[in-house]
Amino acid sequence: MSTASASNFWLRDIPRQLAALDAAALRRSRRTVEPLQGAHIAVDGRPMLQFCSNDYLGLARHPALVDAACAGARDFGVGSGGSPMVNGHSTANAALEDDLARFVQLPRALYFYAGFATNASIIPALVGAGDAVFSDALNHASLIDGCRLSRAQIHRFAHGDLAALESQLAACTIPRKLVVSDAVFSMDGNVADIPGLLALCERHDALLLLDDAHGFGVLGPEGRGSLAAAGLTGDKASPRVLYMATLSKAAGVSGAFVAGHELLIEWLLQKTRSYTFATAAPALLAQALQASLRLIEHESSLREQLQARIAQLRAGLQPLLQDTGWRLLPSHTAVQALVIGGNAAALDLMEGLRRRGLWVPAIRPPTVPAGTARLRIALSAAHTDADVEQLLAALGELALLPATTS
Repeated sequence: MSTASASNFWLRDIPRQLAALDAAALRRSRRTVEPLQGAHIAVDGRPMLQFCSNDYLGLARHPALVDAACAGARDFGVGSGGSPMVNGHSTANAALEDDLARFVQLPRALYFYAGFATNASIIPALVGAGDAVFSDALNHASLIDGCRLSRAQIHRFAHGDLAALESQLAACTIPRKLVVSDAVFSMDGNVADIPGLLALCERHDALLLLDDAHGFGVLGPEGRGSLAAAGLTGDKASPRVLYMATLSKAAGVSGAFVAGHELLIEWLLQKTRSYTFATAAPALLAQALQASLRLIEHESSLREQLQARIAQLRAGLQPLLQDTGWRLLPSHTAVQALVIGGNAAALDLMEGLRRRGLWVPAIRPPTVPAGTARLRIALSAAHTDADVEQLLAALGELALLPATTS
């Protein structure tokens, strides 16, 4: 072994860092999964009932989407061949952008290959050094990274605190200001005050970027999203709002899009690095997404099923909250956060559920604030009332056991 290899700092330091993660119950591990029927999956080969998928409408394996993807593969192949700016902007991708704009009732849409890359790149396309960006404290990591990459002045405001945001905006003398916020917060499940955010942006001449990853397809008329639920699309749409949503959750496929005023979308087309320099999403996905949009728009029973499961879970958890110290955060979305507190306690509860054939993830810092480790219960139209009753019964059993013996 060479001297350089023997003295490699990284190989000496990483074991210590991993041990620190283990000691804090923060080390993460992957499991291999495969779909079964309904909300059931196999985890490392073991059948489980899962409450962790973002496939909120149960569309990921819908026959209409599978057929559309297969037809797209036959027509276009399985790869796009290049950047959208070179040869990757297929007729299928172009048609999807038109359908997305129509669906969310905004002038124009731009389709990206991945949600994280979208947020991380569109913010630097909008603001840079010398500009100002204002970010909710609980925004998704992709928005946080986008703010950092922009090199703009970053002003964080306490979660949902519009008074604090207004004070920051009022004190800012920088002309180019951008406010960024999740529409539905991914770890809490609550919905931002979108009319309130827009009113502040109007008052202080700022642009508003909303990430509706967890509201698109689920909230609003025909599942058109949180902006539509707030009544701010179509004739009521503001030219200072950019609406971003992912297509890997309720839509059941992959990718993301941004919609808004024609000029803003054209600017993003010209300046977003993850759009210009990345290979475009394959056309087969665009065709699957067109089928998904049709189902979202016309199959209201899927959202009704989801809302029934949300109401069932929340009602069933109420008796447990009084005796355990657990907290169920307010949410009428598919994301239901059951706050346990300590990291080890949340992991114990997750393990107890796993032993009972239930897959529910424990979410720990830094994803959520210290002391608020939780079970993130994700509900889907694929869940039955019996599925939710099984989860409630298991939580009831575990609530009676010491954490170390669950």
